[in-house]
Amino acid sequence: MKLLLVINPISGDQDKEPFVKKIKDHVNSQDELDIFRTNGENDLEQLREYFRKKYDRVLVIGGDGTVKLVAEAMDDSPVSIGIIPAGSANGLASDLGLPESPEDAITVALGSETRKIDGVYLNGELGLHISDLGLNAELIKEYENGFFRGKLGYALNSIPTLFQSEGPYDFTIQTKNRTRKIRGIMLAFANSKKFGTGAVVNPDGKIDDGIFEILVFKKLDFIEIIKTLQHTEQLSRDFVEIIPVKEVRVTTTKPVDFQVDGEYCQAVSEVRARIAPQKLEIAVGK
Repeated sequence: MKLLLVINPISGDQDKEPFVKKIKDHVNSQDELDIFRTNGENDLEQLREYFRKKYDRVLVIGGDGTVKLVAEAMDDSPVSIGIIPAGSANGLASDLGLPESPEDAITVALGSETRKIDGVYLNGELGLHISDLGLNAELIKEYENGFFRGKLGYALNSIPTLFQSEGPYDFTIQTKNRTRKIRGIMLAFANSKKFGTGAVVNPDGKIDDGIFEILVFKKLDFIEIIKTLQHTEQLSRDFVEIIPVKEVRVTTTKPVDFQVDGEYCQAVSEVRARIAPQKLEIAVGK
């Protein structure tokens, strides 16, 4: 078996070398293992060179952003991906029910059971999990500029971000059949049920149903936020409005911070998004 291992050394604020050792212990001596470590400089172009080879499986040690990077580099390559969750927030892995322990995650990542999932193209950029405009993107921007990594970094940046946010924002949502104007602190493009924190914000979302959901969060409501963590109660429409779509154009009256799968992009005043059905094959175990 020919394997490519892609490692994000800084994701999740943890040493990845023990993961690498465990993977080497799992693979057979006759297997071929190439290793690529991201460094933030021309990662996409370098990975595309790797994919000139034909691999049987790509293993990813990192978070949602690293999986997204690999998916973009693969383009339309049919090779499947095995995820070993090691990011600050592992939303995609959580949504797919992948194990958190490295040992179990590696077993699943090398296994034969796979599942095809949808993607969403946002202004031409591939997203696999949840992307958004507004408050969460502002938080990610501050986190990426901060000193602390991991969940501690998110926590330390969350309170000042809440007070410094420029929201609420006026969003115009244009679908094939309707145009609406909605005011909110954040608008998300959700291809799955929950954020990497485990908060269920899109309870009816499915990652392989050929649609995605627009989530408009209208205000901060701590009671509703607690509901998202408990996974038991229906969220109030006054807190979040959910709109299923296959294609959408979202515009704002002024540029708003934008992130894709946990990676900050820039402030934009327009996002065009469309579903990419069955875009990627992921190892999921049984």
